[in-house]
Amino acid sequence: MASKFAIASVGQSIANLLASACPRSDFPDAEFQLYQAANFQKPMREGISLYLYKVDPANNIRNLPPRISGTRRFRPSVPIDLHFLLTAWAQEGYQQLRLLGWAMREIENLTTLGSGVLNQQGPEADAFLPNESVDIILETISLQDLTNIWEVGKPAIQPSVSYVVRMVRLDSEIEMQDAKLARTRDFNYAEVLR
Repeated sequence: MASKFAIASVGQSIANLLASACPRSDFPDAEFQLYQAANFQKPMREGISLYLYKVDPANNIRNLPPRISGTRRFRPSVPIDLHFLLTAWAQEGYQQLRLLGWAMREIENLTTLGSGVLNQQGPEADAFLPNESVDIILETISLQDLTNIWEVGKPAIQPSVSYVVRMVRLDSEIEMQDAKLARTRDFNYAEVLR
C-alpha cells in the first residue's frame, strides 16, 4: 500500500540516492534538494534540484477495482504519474554541464526504485508494501511547457531535464462496507392499503 505520503517519499528518495552516489572528488560542494517555486529565486550554488511541476492521473489505468487486503476491501487506489524537473546548478557552465550529465547517467542506473529504498526516506517506514516499486523514465517536455515552468525562475533559466515517475498508487484507508446478506423477503403486493 502506497500511503498518502508516497509522493514525498519518491521525491526524497531520488534526491538522497543522487546525494549518496555523488562523486565528491568531482563535485565536493554539491547539494541535492527538493525545490518549490520560491527556491528558484535564490538557488543553491552547486548541486541538483528536483522540482515536482506536475501530477497527472496515470494514463494506462484510471478506474481501479477496490483494493483488497486479506478479507477487507478498501476504496480504490489513485494511480498517478509524478513529473519532476531535474536541474543542475553551478557557478561555471562547464561544471554545471558535468553535473547534469552525471545526474542523468546515475538516474538511468536506477530506473526502478523498490520499497526498500522508498521506505527509508520519510518518517513512515511503511509507505510502500514490500512488493511495490516505481519506474523513473526520461521524459520529453515541450519548449512551451519548459518555458511555463521557468516563468517562476526568470531570468535564471538553467539546463534541465524532465523525468516521470510512473504508477505511484495512493491507497485509501477507508474500508468498504459490504451490505449484509438478505435472510427474508417481504412481499406485500397483495395487500390493499386504505
